Amino acid sequence: MWGVRTAVVWALVSKGSALFPSQIPIRGVEYGGGAMHSVGSSPSPRVAVVGGGLAGLAAASALCRRGFHVELFEARRRLGGRTGSFPDFRSGQWVDHCQHVAMGCCTNLAHFCRTLGLADCFRRGRRLHFIGPDGRASAFSAFPLLPAPLHLLPGLLRLRHLAPGERLRIVRTMGRLAALGEVDGRATVESWLRLQGESDRTIERFWSVVLTSALGERLDRVSPDAARKVFVDGLLASRRAYELEMPEVPLDEIYDRRAGAWLQMQGVAVHRGTRVRQVEADGGRVGAVVLADGSRRRFDFCIVAVPWRRVRSLFSASMLRELPSLDGVDRIESAPITAVHLWLDRAITPLQHAVLVGRLSQWLFRRGRAGAGGGSAEAGHYHQVVISASHALVGRDRRDVVRQVGDDLAAVFPAARSARLLRWRLITRRDAVLSMQPGVDRLRPAQQTAMSNLMLAGDWTATGWPSTMEGAVRSGYLAAEAVVRTAAPNAAQPLLMAELPRGALARWLIR
Repeated sequence: MWGVRTAVVWALVSKGSALFPSQIPIRGVEYGGGAMHSVGSSPSPRVAVVGGGLAGLAAASALCRRGFHVELFEARRRLGGRTGSFPDFRSGQWVDHCQHVAMGCCTNLAHFCRTLGLADCFRRGRRLHFIGPDGRASAFSAFPLLPAPLHLLPGLLRLRHLAPGERLRIVRTMGRLAALGEVDGRATVESWLRLQGESDRTIERFWSVVLTSALGERLDRVSPDAARKVFVDGLLASRRAYELEMPEVPLDEIYDRRAGAWLQMQGVAVHRGTRVRQVEADGGRVGAVVLADGSRRRFDFCIVAVPWRRVRSLFSASMLRELPSLDGVDRIESAPITAVHLWLDRAITPLQHAVLVGRLSQWLFRRGRAGAGGGSAEAGHYHQVVISASHALVGRDRRDVVRQVGDDLAAVFPAARSARLLRWRLITRRDAVLSMQPGVDRLRPAQQTAMSNLMLAGDWTATGWPSTMEGAVRSGYLAAEAVVRTAAPNAAQPLLMAELPRGALARWLIR
């Protein structure tokens, strides 16, 4: 649910190269005595990818396109990790556990989806709708005649739930954030904003609205560096960065069925429902992966792409001593995201999505016929409310949460006051995202480990991005890049996609 990260949660489709920048197969390379050497037409190096979330899928897709023999092991029956769905038996359709929203700034997720033929599963949105506490709506979009980073200034100045002076102060603070250098390593973005003169009201009605949904965490637990990443790369650096990409089909269709089918067509052996119990070392290198049934499979390389809470359990104590980069992962904290799924007897708004300001409910999504729930009287009209950083909801009575969400909707959408709730479902994922607290980047390991043929992948690794779908794909590409660099140094090419280009004014104004 990271996913889903409601709200600006990053990721997807922008323009760019439709394929990797260079397709260089690595056939003709094999291991002998622990070293790689060319042998003409010898078999391709064999790579095990442990974990079938976005990071593992990205790594497998990158390597199979470069001639490696890849086997992917996923403990669950479905691929996609946190980007998953569940069946709604009343409507007969699949419903995403949590709404995932992507942004144009995330070029690697966009590339991944284009490469696997998934881009048709999304629709682009260039306008956000903010609903203030008094129910007044403000449309937010880029001004067509202004270059970045000024393109969003008119939209910001039209936010009706903020006073004119508050809007001007926010513009000033955004400029300071874009130019931000080093800050106290213990400072949070909330404390930094207060030093800039931001009030409780602007923090609640603007800064928290953007940052909590983008990062999935409260502002009193978020570092200024993470906040700067959101505003610079997600809003200011490029005209297309803020644009949303939202799925029009269930996530299972995208990342399980279609992505899995693409990998298999490329020759990847996809093992669903196959848990890896341990990764074994042999002479200072990874030698084999041990499956749940006790069988051992030998590989030339191994990419471990499992959640950080599980990664250390895959290695023996002696092997962990050889992997010092994993020493701090147990200290990484997570943040929860809650999705409230509602089936009503009518649609309560014509908007496909809306940002609710100053309420428990943060984002509302209406999927209609394109998503789960259909629109018939029997199945109901499907709406989803997403609440990021939902620490206070953990352990709270679920019916009470649903009642409060209903009150939020009735307060801003008149049609909701007479709507009848047919059924509901509340899903909270406690480990939805990595908590981007001050100092957390020191705990995030690089993809290349101290063992030359062992790599790590996951949004929790060192990607330069917060815990997002883009970060997960970046980690998979970086892990694959490390494999290519080790297997054939002379043939190695970068796999990461370039970030969106900045115009002259953005380059001048943003550090």
